[in-house]
Amino acid sequence: MAAIVEKAAAKKGKKGPDASQLAPRFGRVKSNLKMGILGLPNVGKSSLFNLLTDQAVASENYPFCTIDPNESRCPVPDQRFQWLCDLWQPPSRIPAYLMITDIAGLIKGASEGAGLGNAFLSHIQAVDGLYHVVRAFDNPEVVHVDDSVDPIRDLETIQHELCMKDIAYVDSIRSKKEQDVRRDPKNKLPPVFFTVMDKVKELLESNTPLRSNEWNLEEIAKINELIPQAITLKPIVYLVNLDERSFKRKANKWLVPIGEWVKSHGGGQVIPFSVEWEQKLWEVKGDAAAKEAFLAETPGVKSVLPRIVKVGYNVLNLIYYFTAGEPEVRCWTIPAGACAPEAAGAIHSDFERGFIKAEVCSFEDFKTLSTGKSMAPIKAAGKYRQEGRNYVVQDGDIIHFMFNVTASKKG
Repeated sequence: MAAIVEKAAAKKGKKGPDASQLAPRFGRVKSNLKMGILGLPNVGKSSLFNLLTDQAVASENYPFCTIDPNESRCPVPDQRFQWLCDLWQPPSRIPAYLMITDIAGLIKGASEGAGLGNAFLSHIQAVDGLYHVVRAFDNPEVVHVDDSVDPIRDLETIQHELCMKDIAYVDSIRSKKEQDVRRDPKNKLPPVFFTVMDKVKELLESNTPLRSNEWNLEEIAKINELIPQAITLKPIVYLVNLDERSFKRKANKWLVPIGEWVKSHGGGQVIPFSVEWEQKLWEVKGDAAAKEAFLAETPGVKSVLPRIVKVGYNVLNLIYYFTAGEPEVRCWTIPAGACAPEAAGAIHSDFERGFIKAEVCSFEDFKTLSTGKSMAPIKAAGKYRQEGRNYVVQDGDIIHFMFNVTASKKG
């Protein structure tokens, strides 16, 4: 994602993105990015997918229950969106959505074709970020593919398979590039090619994910050019699936070792949760009294699913702005760092092509200053701004775009 750094740095609006949005990143700079759920068989991947997307895909107790990846979306929880809906009471209410893919379980040797092997690894290459579900619960009724529960071993297995898949991918790219040079010596490879590819190979052979290394801007640009589909470049969130008792106690013997492993293997957020507990909450979601009674059994314990969704959305470097009015309140997903015309294009390409200006106020200013639906108090306070094409849109902006598209003349 080096391109987003250069673009945002070149376009200085009145209010720029924060440092985290401008940090060099790998991957696509798009608004239609996906999170994939991966892990060993029977760790709770499909059950989590069902809970997040409110579906009922197969989640049986045997390996490779999921073969073809299931894809769906889930709304991104946001109190700001709900507040705007409560204010406007529009007939159309469209939140931001996170796209999620449920990928079948990997096993040891998958990179060499074991289990359902390379097909699954290709499915992982097709997503932009990863939820790695780790099993930390004992249940004799749920088969473990390796016959015992050991999250650290499982983490090592998955990371090894992903690194091995990346080695095969990197080797094929390097071989092709070097063959091109042999065919036509004029196509000389730059020094950064060898620097990057040698370092990439060294990291992968030591079972180290590529995202964990400190790369400079030139190296990031070259990696995005040469090996954009490398799996270990993708941001990852570790989801530790606990039994209900451990989740309610907020304690489990594996949590500290898992945290230490993650810290020493490339980092990433670790979120403990419990499919067992979440499923019980889901079963009473339609009964307000039953839900209240269930939550009252364990004060202070609440669903982790909203946090899982928000964290996934954030690691993909996505934000959204609002359009709000009588007919509709809607969130529009854009990549962080997008300027006003690109953000307008999320609504329609004509908005981007004929962009004139954006009338903007932040959600917080609107909520603090408004006395109803009118923008008059916000304008009176000087918080309603007119921004040009260099303005970098901020998460939670409320925007009205002005545009003009002239029909092309017929020849």
